[in-house]
Parts: sequence; structure tokens; C-alpha cells
Amino acid sequence: MSYLKKVIYNCKQATFLIEKKSIGKITFRESFELRVHLLGCSFCRIYKKQSRIINQMVQELFRSSMHQDYKLDENFKNELQGRIEDELNKN
Repeated sequence: MSYLKKVIYNCKQATFLIEKKSIGKITFRESFELRVHLLGCSFCRIYKKQSRIINQMVQELFRSSMHQDYKLDENFKNELQGRIEDELNKN
């Protein structure tokens, strides 16, 4: 199989590169491979859009949660502590 066909038909690699690009930089070669793949693959183009939207939503969620102070309920803490102690006593 030729190099170009491997790039065109490899959705697994394309989705990996989409995620890698969202985290940081990709090489020139990776960028080229991704562009070539996305030209012919509507599924990966949709995946790229969905991934971008999900990343934006998660970032917004983290930004908004940084301004709030969350605390565990005392009953939940006590129940959790009891379960931990029970598991430790089994050994």
C-alpha cells in the first residue's frame, strides 16, 4: 500500500493527530497527513468539530468551577471513612 493511501485511509491515526493537535503542537509532516486525510474523510471532519466543542465545554466547566468552593457532606465523609477502614481491616 502506498504512503498516500495509508494516510488517506487511516482514521485511527487522524483522530490521534486531532487530539494531539488540541493538546499541543504537531510536526509539519503530521499536519500534512492530517490535512490530506481530512480532505477526503467527512467522518473525521465531524470528529474534529465535535472534539473541539467538547474541549471548549470542558475548559469552560473548569473555569467556572474554580470560582466555587465545593465541600463533601460530613455524612458522606464518615461513610467513606468507615468503608476504607473496613477494607483495611479485611487484610
